[in-house]
Parts: sequence; structure tokens; C-alpha cells
Amino acid sequence: MNMRRRVAGLAGALAGVAVAGTAAEVARRRRVIARRGAGDRTPLGSLRAVARTVVADDGLPLHVEVDEPDAHDPADPTGPGHDPLTVLFVHGYALNLDCWHFQRAGYRGLVRTVFYDQRSHGRSGRSSLEHATIDQLGRDLARVLEAEVPEGPVVLVGHSMGGMTIIALAEQHPELFGDRVVGVGLVSTTAGGLDVGRLLLPVVPAKLAGPFLGRAVGRVMVPLARGHRFIDLARRLGGSVALVATDLFAFGGDVPESYVRYVDQMLARTPFEVVAEFFPSFESLDKFHVVEGLSRVPVSIICGTADRVTSIGHSRKLHAHIEGSRLVEVEGAGHMVVMESHDQVNAELDQLIAAATERAGQR
Repeated sequence: MNMRRRVAGLAGALAGVAVAGTAAEVARRRRVIARRGAGDRTPLGSLRAVARTVVADDGLPLHVEVDEPDAHDPADPTGPGHDPLTVLFVHGYALNLDCWHFQRAGYRGLVRTVFYDQRSHGRSGRSSLEHATIDQLGRDLARVLEAEVPEGPVVLVGHSMGGMTIIALAEQHPELFGDRVVGVGLVSTTAGGLDVGRLLLPVVPAKLAGPFLGRAVGRVMVPLARGHRFIDLARRLGGSVALVATDLFAFGGDVPESYVRYVDQMLARTPFEVVAEFFPSFESLDKFHVVEGLSRVPVSIICGTADRVTSIGHSRKLHAHIEGSRLVEVEGAGHMVVMESHDQVNAELDQLIAAATERAGQR
């Protein structure tokens, strides 16, 4: 099975080169190859750009960072005289833009990239309870897109809650897909039917979560949310337990300790009150009827087969609903596949960017 996947992946990669069939595409891919391994050579969390602020429709400030590309190859169809392609990355629940470290390192200087912290996460402003919803995240993405990518084609890539954000945008602004949005990457995500109890395990101390998770999850959040300060304190004091939980539920295999600590620190910096505020949106999420509209653009769906948060079945269902989409099942990888199997994720994003670039050039 693994061999068949490798052969299929190789065939797809060669087909991508053949379809592009241009000196510009070959040159672009050579630059991509040269950047492989950049993430491991760069200290985690060290990639930064000048901070920008985008104001959401409710007045909340969103922290944004943009990496501009280096000088373009004159033969590149996205170079001078053309609208540059932008890749906009949308992070997941209880994380921040730093979770894209390996993608940021891999594409820095090669393509224009935009990263931002979702509301109540990272360095963005704290949301009111009424606006802590997936639909509001979709509106936030629309504002970031309007402010930071006012012109030119864009590829949207979302991990976990970030993928749900993109789907919410597609529901609110379907006209963007096929026009401004020329490609979509959905990583370890779903459009509904989530086992919401799985979301708690990496962010709630095991001794606190254990007695509650056997009951209805909706009722669990009430006592936990009321004691959010105690939970935050318990998580800090129980650092070793939290680290083990992060390793178990974020990764599928053995990864460097630095990866686990990096993710654990992001989770720890997200107050449990924020976790609780967004939780009802996951319970009610039901947008599989929306994703069929994404078939107007190239779509790559990526998920680890050992994902314990948004299991591989969700990605298979998305693939079944989005005609023409590509599904990459990363053998043995967990929810943080963007770190754990970053080379494979970036290789698929290379394919997506190539297909999107070709589409943009045909418009």
C-alpha cells in the first residue's frame, strides 16, 4: 500500500511538471528544492516579519505578518508585470501563526506569504464571547484577504480550525473561489461531524479531563470554563503531564522533543477560557454542503492516518465531496502533520501552488 502511494505521488509530481511544461515552472521547482530542509536549519519560532494590524469587522485587531518574495525570475509568470501569487496560511485551534514554521521557512523568499493569528490567539486581540465562532473567523479571513491581498491570485491553506475558517469564507463569499482564490489546501480538518471530546485532551490536564469526558461534552465545558484560571494554573504546574498529552495527541510517531515542546508552548499560551469560548462552534459545525463549491479550484487535502483529533475519515469525506480534489494520506502522522511530516506536506503544497499558478496564468 505504501509503495502504491509513493508511485502515485511520483506520477503526480511528474505529471505536474509535464502539465506546466515551461522553463519558468522548472526554475520555480529548482528554487523550491533548494529550500528543502530550511525549517530544520532555522530555530523554531525565530521567523518574523514586521507586524501589521488588520481590523476585523467588529473592531478587533488581528496580528498579521507578510513575507515578500525575493527578486523574481524574468521568465516567471508571477513576476514583474503580473499579479503575484500569494499563499495565505490560517492556523488551527489553540495555536498561532508560528505553527507554520516549516512551511514559512520552506517558502520564504520564493513566494509571497501571509500569516496571521486568529482572534483570541497569539498576538491578536481578545474576542468577545458572541464573536468567538467559526463564522466570525470566516469574516476575519475576508478582512485579512481584503487588506493584505487586495489584488492578484491567492492560495488559501488552513490547518484544523483554519480549514474550517476557509470553508466558512467559502459559504459567505462563494464568488471569490475561482476568481481571487485559485487554490485551497485543507490540512487535518473537517466541515462537520467532529468528535469534540478529542479537542479537549491536549489542552486540559488529564486528571481534570478524565472525570468529565465520559459525560456529554457540552455539559463538561460549563464547569471547566468557570474554572479556567485554575485549569491554566494546573496545566502550568503539571508541565510533564501536559507535554506527554501534547506528544500523544498532536503527533503520530516519534518526533524531536523540540517539536513537542514548541507545540505545547503554543497550547499553554492559549488561555483555557478561549478554548471554552470557541467550543460550541465545533459542536454545531455542519458545512459539508458548502465544500462542493471548492471544486472550481485545485484543492489539496492532507491528513495523517494517525490523527487523533480530526481523524482521517474527515479528510476522506471532504475528498468525496470536492470533485477533482487530491487527497494525501500521510502514513502514521498525527494532527500536527504540518510539523511532523513537513517535507511531505510541503511537497503537496508545491503541487497545489503549481496548479494554482497555472490556473492564474490562464485567466
